[in-house]
Amino acid sequence: MNSDLIVALDFPDIYSAKKIVEEIGDAVDFYKIGLEFMMSGDFFAMVEWLKIKNKRIFADLKLYDIPQTVGRAIKNLNQYNLDLITIHSANQAIMEAASLNKRNSKIIAVTVLTSLDRIDLYKMGFQANISVDELVKKKTQLALQSGLDGIVASGHQALNLRSNFGDDFLIVSPAIRLEQIANDDQKQVCDVKTAITNGSNYLVVGRPITRSKNPRIAAHNFAQEIQKSLIK
Repeated sequence: MNSDLIVALDFPDIYSAKKIVEEIGDAVDFYKIGLEFMMSGDFFAMVEWLKIKNKRIFADLKLYDIPQTVGRAIKNLNQYNLDLITIHSANQAIMEAASLNKRNSKIIAVTVLTSLDRIDLYKMGFQANISVDELVKKKTQLALQSGLDGIVASGHQALNLRSNFGDDFLIVSPAIRLEQIANDDQKQVCDVKTAITNGSNYLVVGRPITRSKNPRIAAHNFAQEIQKSLIK
């Protein structure tokens, strides 16, 4: 099983994002750009720039609307040949519409945001006795039945998902850390070794790399830890 590092370019402007990519250089070839960057107005300019740099692109847009709208949005995105695109795992019709309209991009469903825990789910209206792991499992099953290529879930949940659904789908795991960081807003943090051992394919890292004193060295450290975990 191959595991790749994805660096999250969670910046408000294209200049900051380009600066980090340039600093990291050839240490990373896969980048995530999402909602914050979309609102900058330079999302597609960044897509084209990353392609010129021969980088892979994870468009973390978390699309969520009626099936027809999501399907057409995916159809419009096809022209950019994005590597990964996220949608919400709201219901089967929405996910099926996305799957039917894709071309070369891999479509993955967000199960439960890694900033949420059981208390948050209860406040959102879910049953009091349902755990985050149970909800992620249910949403993963629905995503795979809908024809999607995989899901976004914590590295801690990957083992249970592999046990129940096998290896023939992607697991993208955010909130990956080498060590704790101050004021972390993520509640489902996971370390590199655990995520890979459990079966995650892609590890998404943002601030531990992009806010470090030397982003290139930080990225190298994560990549090195990934390689060590794959060997063991």
